[in-house]
Amino acid sequence: MSAMSATGAGSVPVPPKRPVEVQKAAPRPASFEVWKRGFRRQALGAGIDPATFDAAFARVGVNQRVLEFDAYQPEFVRPIWEYLDRAVSETRIANGRQSAAEWDGTLRRIEERYGVDIGIVAAIWGIESAYGQDYGSISVIESLATLAYDGRRRVFAEEQLIAALRIIQSGDVALGRMVGSWAGAIGHTQFIPTSFEAYAVDFTGDGRRDVWAEDPADALASTANYLARHGWQRAEPSAIEITLPEGFDYALADDRTRKPAAEWQVLGVRAKRGALLPSEAVTILLPAGARGPAFAAYPNFRVIKRYNNATSYALAVALLAAQLDGTIRFGLDSDMERPRGDRSLSQ
Repeated sequence: MSAMSATGAGSVPVPPKRPVEVQKAAPRPASFEVWKRGFRRQALGAGIDPATFDAAFARVGVNQRVLEFDAYQPEFVRPIWEYLDRAVSETRIANGRQSAAEWDGTLRRIEERYGVDIGIVAAIWGIESAYGQDYGSISVIESLATLAYDGRRRVFAEEQLIAALRIIQSGDVALGRMVGSWAGAIGHTQFIPTSFEAYAVDFTGDGRRDVWAEDPADALASTANYLARHGWQRAEPSAIEITLPEGFDYALADDRTRKPAAEWQVLGVRAKRGALLPSEAVTILLPAGARGPAFAAYPNFRVIKRYNNATSYALAVALLAAQLDGTIRFGLDSDMERPRGDRSLSQ
């Protein structure tokens, strides 16, 4: 998938994480009912039980707020410094350190089993749901039905909707707890339903893959499993801030131009702090243009982008992870000033 999560830090506000009773049914225009009848046939053909479908759609209509959110995704449209300010705020750092300490034993067991650094898992948790404080309370069935009926990616939304119905039918979660973001992303780390089916794990051993539980173990382990399955390399960097030599050919700052770190060093690329760590597939990243900070992006950075295919999101995860886990290299001071304009991130 191109983006495991469709939300992330800086998103438009979503309701508190606790499931809430919908007080007023969303409108169901005649065209929606026509779509629903056709989709019901499609879902039953895909193995969804009629009773499961009918119960899930009993109160579902067109959610106008979902359509509004669909038109605005901040990790793609918000200036990168504004996005990073919110994604890696002092509050998020402080809360992340507290949450990582509270769940230290769980995170260490997850790191040992899946080989994914604690800080990265914690950073994704923090950016996606503020460490479980805000993972959405919109009915996933209604949000995905709205997007399938009248969204930008209708085929994708229908695929996710059928997967969501399968998750309910399998018993991993009761219908009333199947809540999430406006985009249908679910749980502490905001899996889309097809990714839940493919990568979610029962880390607690209770027989259910419960990514909504107060105990975040299943969600955090599922995220680590996803990253591991996509090639995460433990204790390896994701992005390091660098300096570029005078006369650098900016045409080389392209994700398709991958060179060994040693070749970049021959061209004059240097780490902002310390040495440029070795790798055979390093790219140069200029998220704010030639006058802004530059980064050496490593294979792990591209793994993060498998989770959410936005450069600003992946940078936020890398930056927050370095603040939460002192063993993760990013090249920044822990008490850095918030980035602005064209300044280096570490000024």
